[in-house]
Amino acid sequence: MVDIILDPAELEGWVAELREGKKYRSLSLPDSTLQDLILQELPRHKSKADAMQAVRKKLHNLVAPYLGDPDYQQAEIDLRDAFQSGSRERVLEICLQLLESHASTRERIPFMEDFYRQLFTYTGKPQVILDLACGLNPFAIPWMNLDAGVQYHAFDIHQPRVQLINSFLQGWGCQPLASQQDILVEPPRIHADAAFFFKEAHRFEQRQHGCNRAFWQALDVKFLLVSLPTRNLTGQHSLLERQRSLVHNTLKGLDWKVEELIFQDEMVFCIQPGVKGER
Repeated sequence: MVDIILDPAELEGWVAELREGKKYRSLSLPDSTLQDLILQELPRHKSKADAMQAVRKKLHNLVAPYLGDPDYQQAEIDLRDAFQSGSRERVLEICLQLLESHASTRERIPFMEDFYRQLFTYTGKPQVILDLACGLNPFAIPWMNLDAGVQYHAFDIHQPRVQLINSFLQGWGCQPLASQQDILVEPPRIHADAAFFFKEAHRFEQRQHGCNRAFWQALDVKFLLVSLPTRNLTGQHSLLERQRSLVHNTLKGLDWKVEELIFQDEMVFCIQPGVKGER
């Protein structure tokens, strides 16, 4: 296969074309993400057109519009009004609406309180949390029973989502620590008690096969909580063994302790980096 070479101007042009296209313009995606996708795909294809088509496909999977999204502008207004009203019930109602709008958080609502209770029984109640590729998960904070003063760092590549999360965190009395950041290109270096990596590891593998291992090793956390769906989106096929294989292959040769928690349609691998244990 002939190597495809892009000069810096061409690469910048490709990035601009993707970022400013009608489909993704509102997301203000990081240049680092788009550059990474392009540079990963170029060596795998015979032509620039084929490479760009593959980049678009991976970008679609990465942004996951098929999983759902709220109207961020309206949600910002609704949250602001709810906090100004002083009505906790109204804030919780909006949080539930936001969690309901995205498939990955919607599925967790029926067992959300028990979900976090079991996680924190395992890890202890964290004081510093990384929510990696967070989606809308920070809106579950009211059901996490966290201590006052918790540092909740949320990371996502979707700028309107990050802005809304920071508005919520500030209104809820937390520091606005959500960041627009491609965690695969730039893993967070913050020391944390626990990192959430919910329903994303399988999509990271689709983006770049084998990338989870180096990413997990780059994190400075006491506990890494990796959740994966136990069934496909239609609910017709079990994914249990596939997900176990993904995690165990990622950790092959690493003496890290791993335990499983299984919920309704989601399993969590509770991983202690650097701690030996049975898998």
